[in-house]
Amino acid sequence: MTLSRTPFLAALLLLTCLPLRAADLPLSGGPYVPTPQRVVDEMLKIAGVNARDVVIDLGSGDGRIVLTAVEKHGARGRGYDIDSKLVERSNNTAKKLGVEARASFHELDVLKAPIGDATVITLYLLPEMMKALRSKFLSELKPGTRIVSHDFDFGDWKPARSVNLELEEKYDSPGRFSSNIFLWVVPERSAQ
Repeated sequence: MTLSRTPFLAALLLLTCLPLRAADLPLSGGPYVPTPQRVVDEMLKIAGVNARDVVIDLGSGDGRIVLTAVEKHGARGRGYDIDSKLVERSNNTAKKLGVEARASFHELDVLKAPIGDATVITLYLLPEMMKALRSKFLSELKPGTRIVSHDFDFGDWKPARSVNLELEEKYDSPGRFSSNIFLWVVPERSAQ
């Protein structure tokens, strides 16, 4: 059994890889762990990202999801993260790639992030943060908005689709790993 076969073990690995006070986890969503590029590509594919989309990544880390959506799919995008150094790094990368007019990154708590214009939301956050964001999504996002998460789900809100990928690296470590990708579509208000 590999360590990332279950969300519980993946969360445990995340918690042990990087030092972080347990009290900070519900507020931060967890330590920064980059999403493997193969997972990023699959997340955007499952969401059907195209040039008409506004992709918002909550807990955007190094910006790779938004930058990929902009570069490969022609979308516009924003990322929100509480780490000012990661936000600066992401904005610098957008500038180097010449996509700063379509991709921006902001230092902000994801629970306070303006998301109403999103057509796609992407996430790689721990379960407590997923739980905290669910009501925000259902109240602030337009029906039809796609939400794509790496490894963690919304509990009893069942995804419209899920995919499991076998990976050769994860958590910046080689080995045999598994990643789950979940897709939800925000329902009509009366259907909630």
